[in-house]
Amino acid sequence: MSNLSELLPTGGGQNAVDFVASGTLPNGQAVALKTNGQVEVVGETSTPITESIPLGSESLFNSATTNHIAVAFDPNTSGKFILAYQDGGNSYHGAVVVGTVSGSTLSFGSGYIFNSAETIDMSVAFDPNTAGKFVVAYTDKGNSSYGTALIGTISGTSITFGAEYVFNSAQSYYSAVSFDPNTANRMVIAYQDGGNGNKGTALVGTVSGTSISFGSASVFAPSSTSYISLSFDPNTADKFIVAGKATSAYAGVYVGTVSGTSISFGSQQNASTVTSDYVWVQYDPNNANKFACIWSNNDSGDRGEAVIGTVSGTSISFGTTAIFNSGTTAYSSLSFDTNTANSIVIAYSDGGNGSKGTAVVGTVSGTSISFGSEYVFDAASTLYSISVSFDPNNAGKFVVAYRDGGNSSYGTAVTGQIASTLVTTNVASFIGIASEAISSAATGSVNVYGGINEVQTGLTIGSDYYAQADGTITTTSTSPAVKVGQAISATTINMMDLT
Repeated sequence: MSNLSELLPTGGGQNAVDFVASGTLPNGQAVALKTNGQVEVVGETSTPITESIPLGSESLFNSATTNHIAVAFDPNTSGKFILAYQDGGNSYHGAVVVGTVSGSTLSFGSGYIFNSAETIDMSVAFDPNTAGKFVVAYTDKGNSSYGTALIGTISGTSITFGAEYVFNSAQSYYSAVSFDPNTANRMVIAYQDGGNGNKGTALVGTVSGTSISFGSASVFAPSSTSYISLSFDPNTADKFIVAGKATSAYAGVYVGTVSGTSISFGSQQNASTVTSDYVWVQYDPNNANKFACIWSNNDSGDRGEAVIGTVSGTSISFGTTAIFNSGTTAYSSLSFDTNTANSIVIAYSDGGNGSKGTAVVGTVSGTSISFGSEYVFDAASTLYSISVSFDPNNAGKFVVAYRDGGNSSYGTAVTGQIASTLVTTNVASFIGIASEAISSAATGSVNVYGGINEVQTGLTIGSDYYAQADGTITTTSTSPAVKVGQAISATTINMMDLT
């Protein structure tokens, strides 16, 4: 006996079971077990989803005057999000609540106070590397308006908090926070530093459990800066952008680069050359180095405008500016859909239509952006606070949270759905690999766990192989991939018993 192949039967391998095929099964194909006992090709199914804004009914998350709202979804838990807000029914303290999306319906747990003093300018972000962990950055008016942050942890709809950490011992406003998706436990906070001429400033925070340590502050804007927002590029390690109403009152954008606990910035790049309010920026999760920036054009009736920017190093080039609302536009918020390429939603108060809460879908093409119809999601005056975020685990679905002027300024939220495609896979029902080609409705042989499949090609001996969502068998282990076994030759997978 000179090699392993002499130990193995030829043809179809070992531990083969006969199944009836539902659809044609190619030789060597990963197959899934159906509920009727037949097997089918492992693969993905695409289902179109119709645009519907709003998708469901309005839901209260705080039955009191509510301001300074910020919303963020947990990328690790489908349908779960957090709302941070100022609770006017509780002495304007800072509060958070867990929200859950189920279809078109929203439900909320109890509100939790995280700062027992007047709290403003909140920003919230989830740690993409740790399920259930989030950070809130805010201005603590009970402590000389110092810039402060803390870590929260979700369990179901319950929340626990770590200690409060001061990141700037001076008046700090317009806080914006974002976790670095490429480096676990690292975030950046940007803010207006009242202790240094109201300059735009940022620093790195490092999280350990519920503790936070901060690096040295770096100035990104040499003049007074307001309406600050911040976004990491998920496709480029250590790179983020920060934007705000900065020098010359333009919508200024700055490229930041993180190195350890330090930040370096490029110079101000102007998304607008007009006096601009309500500046907001976010990276496109599906296109490296590309982002969208929005603002209200004070020089043209406060109309809402947007532009696509492209980063190269620390330089930015901008496409053509587009108008998304020709009336007075305020309290704007922007979100990209991770699951629907080139799609964004902007939510805002439309002063040209009674300040009603309004949303519009934008479509990015290269360096251009165009907009569809405007949708009213709140038929009353929606002022002072609007925040929108897509659910990264549900294609095209988003939540808008706002202060409802038509209902005693209570904290309110509603779901929305843009046109998208729902992609599902049956890979979780993987049962084995076809050891021969099987015609639809015919009976054929499938190698199941504990057996050997000998009809592959180009395998790397000693490597683990996984069935992917689309039915291919590769060495990629990223969820929802299912482990198949280990290659013992270029054509053979040992389907070890993994159950």
